[in-house]
Amino acid sequence: MAVPVTVEDADDPRLHDYVSLTDVELRRRREPAEGLFVAEGEKVIRRALQAGYGMRSMLLTPKWTQVMRDVIEDSPAPVYTVSPELAERVTGYHVHRGALASMQRMPLPDPARLLASPTGEDGPSGPARRVAVLEDIVDHANIGAAFRSAAALGVDAVLVTPRCADPLYRRAVKVSMGTVFQVPWTRLPSWPEGMGMLREAGYLTAALSLGEDSVDLDELAARRPRRLALVLGTEGDGLRPSTVAAADVSVRIPMAAGVDSLNVAAAAAVAFYATRPAAPR
Repeated sequence: MAVPVTVEDADDPRLHDYVSLTDVELRRRREPAEGLFVAEGEKVIRRALQAGYGMRSMLLTPKWTQVMRDVIEDSPAPVYTVSPELAERVTGYHVHRGALASMQRMPLPDPARLLASPTGEDGPSGPARRVAVLEDIVDHANIGAAFRSAAALGVDAVLVTPRCADPLYRRAVKVSMGTVFQVPWTRLPSWPEGMGMLREAGYLTAALSLGEDSVDLDELAARRPRRLALVLGTEGDGLRPSTVAAADVSVRIPMAAGVDSLNVAAAAAVAFYATRPAAPR
């Protein structure tokens, strides 16, 4: 059991993992390179631990030490207590939930291996039947929301393209409510070349696009493909033309007059729901 240590200096090197959490560019460079990510809030920290991520340290304001007592007792990682004011100076924002943990990243699974078994391991789980591909999405809130919908609606795995934002960035994890730890995911080494890997693995690749030749989502759902990859694009421009051209089918969500598109997170939720497997009778 770690004994909480009170820290009163914002420049204390023991708080290095938590410095400038609102600086997206800094954290994007630092966190993968240093093999860490930051979990915020009691529920998210507990879900990260349950998923098997190792804890490097924990940063708590005093009132949260009792709430997290069992976590402190079960982990050898150091625990630092700071005042709310010092937490804000270190992180760059008011830490409303008063509990942060620096977690150790795990190696990402090989994409082909993940598709063969969503757990990334040999076993009885079988191949991933329905996956989502997130192309170049840069808004961390949208990433988190897409993962939360994927978890809620039974998507087997998520693939992110090389230029997509980090699903383990603090805000993405927070918006996902920790479900990013629940849904198996990995990063594709290249794109749209990865479309060929999906096709070889037996997936029908469906690009969500507003093109004139797009079919309605209901029509895709009625086909009930054995294996389906739903490909979703950026917040502004949508999918690259090369991605749409490489997909097996282009799909649109029917909308009322005057509305041309949905936010990508909302579109993901609609697509995941519409294509969910039929409930057993």
